[in-house]
Amino acid sequence: MSGTTRTSAELDVRRRQILFRAWHRGMREMDLIMGRFADAEISNLSEEDLAEFERLIEVLDRDLLGWITGEAQTPENYDTPLFHRLKAFHSHTSPIHV
Repeated sequence: MSGTTRTSAELDVRRRQILFRAWHRGMREMDLIMGRFADAEISNLSEEDLAEFERLIEVLDRDLLGWITGEAQTPENYDTPLFHRLKAFHSHTSPIHV
């Protein structure tokens, strides 16, 4: 069960792969954080944003979760506008308390 609430039929191959990876991270909390953001934003992300999201997908769950919750300082090279969008999206839409 992926959890996604959207169809990927209209997405190009790259976006479909990103959507799948966002929902299959390993830690359920991160599946929900990254997957929900991808569901809502994947169609609107620029090529630059897609590359940045792919880079965030590669970050270890425990590190990324710490940055999103503010329990750990976000490294400067990951403190990007897209990361801020992800963090704001999570804080405004998620009933999950991680």
